Amino acid sequence: MSEPRKILVTSALPYANGSIHLGHMLEYIQTDMWVRFQKHRGNQCIYVCADDAHGSAIMLRAEKEGITPEQLIANVQAEHSADFADFLVDFDNFHSTHAEENRELSSQIYLKLRDAGHIATRSITQYFDPEKKMFLADRFIKGTCPKCGTEDQYGDNCEKCGATYAPTDLKDPKSAISGATPVLKDSQHFFFKLPDFQEMLQTWTRSGTLQDAVANKIAEWLDAGLQQWDISRDAPYFGFEIPDEPGKYFYVWLDAPIGYMASFKNLCNRTPELDFDAFWGKDSTAELYHFIGKDIVNFHALFWPAMLEGAGYRKPTGINVHGYLTVNGQKMSKSRGTFIKARTYLDHLSPEYLRYYYAAKLSRGVDDLDLNLEDFVQKVNSDLVGKVVNIASRCAGFIHKGNAGVMVDTNAAPELTDAFLAAAPGIADAYEARDFARAMREIMGLADRANAWIADKAPWSLNKQEGKQDEVQAICATGVNLFRQLVIFLKPVLPLLAADAEAFLNVAPLTWNDHATLLGNHQLNEFKALMTRIDPVKVQAMTDASKEDLTASQTDTGAAAPAGNGELAKDPLSPEIEFDTFAAVDLRVALIVKAEHVEGADKLLRLTLDIGDEQRNVFSGIKSAYPDPSKLDGRLTMMIANLKPRKMKFGISEGMVMAAGPGGEEIYLLSPDSGAKPGQRIK
Repeated sequence: MSEPRKILVTSALPYANGSIHLGHMLEYIQTDMWVRFQKHRGNQCIYVCADDAHGSAIMLRAEKEGITPEQLIANVQAEHSADFADFLVDFDNFHSTHAEENRELSSQIYLKLRDAGHIATRSITQYFDPEKKMFLADRFIKGTCPKCGTEDQYGDNCEKCGATYAPTDLKDPKSAISGATPVLKDSQHFFFKLPDFQEMLQTWTRSGTLQDAVANKIAEWLDAGLQQWDISRDAPYFGFEIPDEPGKYFYVWLDAPIGYMASFKNLCNRTPELDFDAFWGKDSTAELYHFIGKDIVNFHALFWPAMLEGAGYRKPTGINVHGYLTVNGQKMSKSRGTFIKARTYLDHLSPEYLRYYYAAKLSRGVDDLDLNLEDFVQKVNSDLVGKVVNIASRCAGFIHKGNAGVMVDTNAAPELTDAFLAAAPGIADAYEARDFARAMREIMGLADRANAWIADKAPWSLNKQEGKQDEVQAICATGVNLFRQLVIFLKPVLPLLAADAEAFLNVAPLTWNDHATLLGNHQLNEFKALMTRIDPVKVQAMTDASKEDLTASQTDTGAAAPAGNGELAKDPLSPEIEFDTFAAVDLRVALIVKAEHVEGADKLLRLTLDIGDEQRNVFSGIKSAYPDPSKLDGRLTMMIANLKPRKMKFGISEGMVMAAGPGGEEIYLLSPDSGAKPGQRIK
């Protein structure tokens, strides 16, 4: 028998600036299933990850929330860890890039690259926010597209015409952070000489480490010629300061992949039998795999192996790239309730339903995966409940009633059990290749054969016939053994089902090699329902809850208060209020004197409202529904006039206009009947 393999596995680091959603979970579930399979086979397989905790976005969000960046990332890490654990993603270590191990390794790798001549310095000109006193990344600059003239576009590309450009090409640029007009300013930056590794990368990316489609994409960049990579950012910045360079910080994408090493280093510090160099050293014989999405291929297949090569570390054995998640054939949508957070899903459904559905759809390619919610319900109910669990529920009762729960030592279907045994290597090969869909097809094909055999033997009918009880026991014992085989094959995907099945079977935790044996003269425990069908009502409740998440976020972020659709308005959990509380609301007719875009705001319009005896300034989160705000000029609407003014980064909002709709383009300002006049109270 061959020696167990030594494998280190990582998933891309989730950014510590928001919640995990089902698109993220695709990657972590995929990785976890592969890791569990390796451990199931007896290999040493270590799975590490971390929160990606650096960058301007985290610094700015923490400032907005009035907390330190350290507190923000601690809060988010607690949320992420709970979501992963409840989705049964079993990390050996989940760390943070804002950790001493990462600071030390990042500095060490940078100094090795610098001393080997792979770091260059030169002055660059960038936009600088004079109010925030900080240089602006492209995503923090907005202006008018130089190609098509569309306003409110980001500093690197236009969402309307698709043009790409430099931030300095934007017309009327504004800081997306403060709204100030940025100025151009020079600064010394540090660059990683990626072209030094062109030849190595051309060989390595064609060595089998990448899927063919990914290698072909990388070849396009290599053929076009590599450019030096800017690895520095100026203060203020939340990250690690570059050694010997006060006020200069590592760009988040330099220390993020080093976070893989740091998380493993942290695990080694707590686990004496683990040797860091045995997995990361230049001469390591261990295997190293990264699971990532196709949007970050360039960082992992160009910058990362070049950094490792230049600093004297080993390179990955393989980089496994997956596509995006769509829901019901479209991009995830907040207004449709299909932008589903991990926690929202877990509040309504079992994690194993989604784990199985992803497994049934995941191939080894980079194609996008669609979560069709109707198909999701049908497939889980049909395959897991109707096929796999059905075998045990059909047979267990007869064994308990007819033989006190003891399985007889008889194989009533040797050809079928041989077929299960013969299928194991192919299923293992599919798992190894990350072709989970093929593995699930083969497993469900076996489940179909087992169910057909039991239906043909019909122990429920035989049990009514005199003298057939021994045959019934033989059939049902064989059925339970076939169920046990299926559980062994499915255990990497469905660890909870496997644990419950092990309790019913009265066996120690099953390993892959157990598929070669059968139980006989064996006492079973009482059978309990192992899995229930998905109720479509729960799926609808999940999407409705996702819409509620959207409504809550809109109410939190601005001055529009959409009432939501009818179902949300009827939410029985909404607290009742007294009539006197409602009567205190001063609802007025308002004339929209002027509606205009808010520089630097993604969702807000600035409304100048005439309420009879005065004008008010109100910010309203309705931009997605009214991209041409001038069409609102001269229109009557309704506003809450006695709402306490709210200070926002764009100014003071002196009220709230009334709107309805689920969000996105479907937001409708409420208007009074004709004849109403500005300033009239609505009673």
